[in-house]
Amino acid sequence: MALVLGVRAIYDGHHMSAATAGRTAPSRREVTHERIIEAAARATRRSGYDGTGVADIMKDVGLTHGGFYAHFASREAMLVEAADRAGAESVAALTRIAEAAPPQEAVRSMIRAYLSKEHVDGAETGCPLAALGSEMPRQAPKVRRAATRRIKEVIDVVARHSPDQGEPGVYERALVTVATMVGALVLARAVDDPKLSKALCAASVKHFDPTGA
Repeated sequence: MALVLGVRAIYDGHHMSAATAGRTAPSRREVTHERIIEAAARATRRSGYDGTGVADIMKDVGLTHGGFYAHFASREAMLVEAADRAGAESVAALTRIAEAAPPQEAVRSMIRAYLSKEHVDGAETGCPLAALGSEMPRQAPKVRRAATRRIKEVIDVVARHSPDQGEPGVYERALVTVATMVGALVLARAVDDPKLSKALCAASVKHFDPTGA
């Protein structure tokens, strides 16, 4: 089965911005704060939590290091907001995919988009579960708490759009679905063999959609 959807993959910067859309006109300080959080959310997914420094983030948004403390009490505080933002973007993206699909196809549509080549190649704007999951046990409790809250929301999105809604075991199947999606994406990004990477995603998609519909 082709992993690329007929429309552009939802896991991109345009669709991720839906998580922050619809707000009233922000102040200059709020705009700057948002820029820092957006840069940090991208940087953590690109370079990991330990590879994300305050100086680099501030340079990325065109500000001095000293200006950082006008927005955050500490680097940890920034990482908490970055973890929350990255997770919110992932929840928003999956929700948009599900709501754009016929009800019986919602979960399969999420799986196909999640395991598309665009998402495999787009870690910086993609799901933080796959990009940062292995680092999470070493993070501060508040960072883990923020990430865990969003992970629960991802699971809930999958469960809520299950074609088996109302039947026993829906939540458990959602747990398995999310674990499989994330695990397949981690492996697909880890290997240096493009054919194996593609095969990992294709096999996972087929597992949930054996008919190839």
